[in-house]
Formats: sequence, C-alpha cells, structure tokens
Amino acid sequence: MTPTPPSLAGRAVLALLLMVGFYVMALTLAGALLFVAYAEVVYGHRIDRLAIFGLIGGLIILWNIVPRPDRFEAPGPVLARERQPRLFGVIEEIATGTGQAMPAEVYLVPDVNAWVTTRGGLMGFGSRRVMGLGLPLLQTLGVSELRAVLAHEFGHYQAGDTRLGPWVYKTRAAIGRTLRGLAAHSSLLQKPFVWYGNMFLRVSHAISRRQELTADRLAAGLYGAGPLAAALGKMRREAVAFPTYWSTEVVPVLGTGLRPPVADGFSRFLASSRIAAAVDEHIKEPEPADPYDTHPPLHERVAALTGLPPGAAPDESRAVELLKDLDALEQEMLALMAAGTTLPAIGWDDVGPRVYATTWRRAAERHAAALAGLTVDALPDEAPRLIARLGAEMPADAAHPSAEAPAHYARWVLSGTLALALVEASWRLRAVPGEPLVLEGALGALDPFQAVEELVLGKIDQVGWRRRCETFGLRGIALARPV
Repeated sequence: MTPTPPSLAGRAVLALLLMVGFYVMALTLAGALLFVAYAEVVYGHRIDRLAIFGLIGGLIILWNIVPRPDRFEAPGPVLARERQPRLFGVIEEIATGTGQAMPAEVYLVPDVNAWVTTRGGLMGFGSRRVMGLGLPLLQTLGVSELRAVLAHEFGHYQAGDTRLGPWVYKTRAAIGRTLRGLAAHSSLLQKPFVWYGNMFLRVSHAISRRQELTADRLAAGLYGAGPLAAALGKMRREAVAFPTYWSTEVVPVLGTGLRPPVADGFSRFLASSRIAAAVDEHIKEPEPADPYDTHPPLHERVAALTGLPPGAAPDESRAVELLKDLDALEQEMLALMAAGTTLPAIGWDDVGPRVYATTWRRAAERHAAALAGLTVDALPDEAPRLIARLGAEMPADAAHPSAEAPAHYARWVLSGTLALALVEASWRLRAVPGEPLVLEGALGALDPFQAVEELVLGKIDQVGWRRRCETFGLRGIALARPV
C-alpha cells in the first residue's frame, strides 16, 4: 500500500506567504524610494543626490523582482525509452507504484545524485516533469537500491514538492538578483533583503528537509528501509569521493582531448584502499545539522527509517547494467560538456603513457636548459639548484595564488622528469585511478613523486639516494634526453 503523504496545503500556504511577504517588502521599499525621488522634484523643486539615490534604488529593486522565464539547459544526454528499455521498465514500475505520471524527460548526468523537478511554464504552470540520474550513482548502486532512490524521487512528485519548487526557486532567485543589483548602489538598502533572504532560506529549507523525510518514508514503505538506508550510505561516500576523482583522474585526461571510461574509472577509484581510508576518515564524524541545508544529515535520515519494514531480499545486480551502450552514453555526456566536441576514447591502462608521460615530456622540453646533462643519481647534489631555477621558470599560466606555488611547481617538474626518464628507460608506467603513479622496472617499483618529495624534504640523504639508485639500476640514466 502506498503511504499517504502529509497534506500539501500547509506547505503551500507557507510558501505562498513567504513569496507574498517578499514582494510586499520589496514593493513597499521600492515605492518609498521612488516617492523620495518624486517628493524631491515636485515639492523640493530640486534633483539632488537623495533624489537620484531614491530613483536608482527603487528602479533596481523593481527590475530585479520581476520573474524571469525558466531557461532549462539539458544537464546531460536524454535517455530514450526505446534505447534503454530495462531502465525505463524500472522507472515505470516506480511511477505505477506511486501513482504518478512518468517524467517527460530523463537525463544522464555526471553527478552523484538523482533528482526530479519541473521545467518550463510560468511559476510551475504549464511545466513538464524532468528527472536526472547520475552516472556515478548508477555505477555503484544495486538495482534494489536504485528502486528505493527512485521511489524517494517520485515521492516528491506525489507530495507535490515539485509544484511548490518553482515558487520557492523564483522567490530565492529574485532575492539574489536584488542583492546583487543593490551591491554597487547601497549596502544599507541591502540589509532588509539580507535579513529576509536568511529568514526565507531557513524556513524554506526547513520545509525541504521535512519533504526529504516524507519521501524517505514513502520509498521505505514501497521497497523497504534496508535498500534505502544502504543507498543513502553509498551516496554519502560517493559524494565525498567523486569530486576528487573527477578533478584528479578525469579532468587531466579530458584536458588532452581524450575520453576515459568515466563509470569504470570511478569503480576503480572507489576500490582503492587509499581512497577508501580517506573517505572513511572524512565521514567518520556525523554530519552536523545545518539550518540552511535542504537535506537532513544522513544519520537523521537513517534513524527516521527505524522500525519501517526492511524490504525483500535485495537484487544484487548493479544499476548501471540497466543501461545499454554505456560507452556511447558517456560519449554523449562528455560531448555536451565539451561544447559538442567528440573525444576519442582511451582506456585507463593507456592513460599513463599517453597522457601523463606526454605532459611530463612537454615540461621537460620547456625546461631543457635547466635539466641538460643531469643523471638520476646526481639529483641529491643538484636538487636545491633545480628547485630554485625551475620555480623561477614557472610559466604564467601555471601560477597559483600562493607563495609556495613556484616550489610546488618545481617539485612537480622534477618528479615528472624523473618519471619520464624511467619510462624512456623501458620502465612500465602504471596509473590506476585512486592509486599513486608507479614505475615498474626489472628490479622493483618506484613512485617518482614520493621519491622526489622525500629527497627535497630531507627524508633521504645522498647516501640513501645513491643506494636506492644502485638497488633499482638507476645509475647513469639521463634525467632528460637532449631536445
């Protein structure tokens, strides 16, 4: 039996009152300012600074509170029913279970999230339903967990949350526009809008948090508290890990005009013991409650599921297996992000030699004069001079807003040059998402970045470095080949 959501009326009235209250305040203040300008001209027979202040302030407020049309930009490729019958079969099952209509459009997005909203029309009228499904979310959830998450999202449709959303969003946007418009005119006039904006966010986000808990209860009633709690836990972990994965693993490859397998790489990234430990450390403390957050913290959501039916035995198959032709979907998703450019594919096993080694080679060529004639075993003697010179040669486009930037850049160049020297000496470069770069030779494996860091920081002295060179057969290897 589908759980009955709480009445929409109370939330609708409160949202309406918040919106009306803002426009009443804004119109009253704008009217007062314009009256000041009018009074100065009509009764004072002058156009002075006060008149100009009132006129400009009033017009700024009036212009910025006018609702703007809803311009929706596709957040990813549209998933078509005929191309993705298994996924749409699951979505239709949830729609039927919650008694809701299907979304008009379902998008695949590069985010650890699933969401529903309405787009188009005016203040929600004449709008269409839209759903977004995060590719990294599908990669790590099981099918049972995905069902619970989708039931939660359809719960927002059933409870009418998406009908309230445009009213809240438009009011929030009007407050933001007004604050930005007044920023260059008067900080004093900003104050009532700052006060109202903070109050509006606290109240509307409190409503949003209640909506999330209501949607959780509906999902747990349909598919069990167990799958939903498991999905929420995974989403918390993924939300911590994905930005790092994207910036450190995916973006460097995209920057060279190549396209790695995003979903597969994220699985490898999460499987790294180093990443798992870092994520565990990050989430070991419960999330603090935040009055400005739209979602309750995870521990509150899980606690609210206590006592609800656990659900049937989970379907262990991965949700991403519901998608057909994943590679083509990733191509479409990344092409949208790259302004329509189609990127050639590259496997993760080829990223090291084709992406990182190419980047290091460019850096070595840029600093060829500083590196000329040096061998790997000579680094302890030359490192201080090299760090100073390479830092001084840091290009303007590599600048970072910190005093330590030249030294960091110099260590990166030196580490990359060492790694490149080993690659060109037939060492195998292994670049696994989530793991440090490793060079594997006949006599062992070496992390060149860690090795240079230890050398620069004095954790290994000249004797230790030369012993390491002997152990790994590095003596006499040129640090940079002649250009």
